[in-house]
Amino acid sequence: MLTEYIDEAMKRARYEIIDDEEPYYGEVPELRGVWATGKTLEECREALKEVIEGWLIVSIKKGLTIPELGDLAVKDVKVAEI
Repeated sequence: MLTEYIDEAMKRARYEIIDDEEPYYGEVPELRGVWATGKTLEECREALKEVIEGWLIVSIKKGLTIPELGDLAVKDVKVAEI
């Protein structure tokens, strides 16, 4: 479920070149606050994937609503206390 959600988020990512030390900028418009940069497009894509994973973990742990991406939804995920 989470892997498919991350894959779908990556398909929806938008990239642009900005005037910065790391000129490649990527974001997922449907996921508020999810963005990354990189020196290459591939570096930016890898960083963005990590950001999506972290964003999902924090959202699940805090019980936040996670937007549906097409027909993919993340619901009723339980976090085990360690």
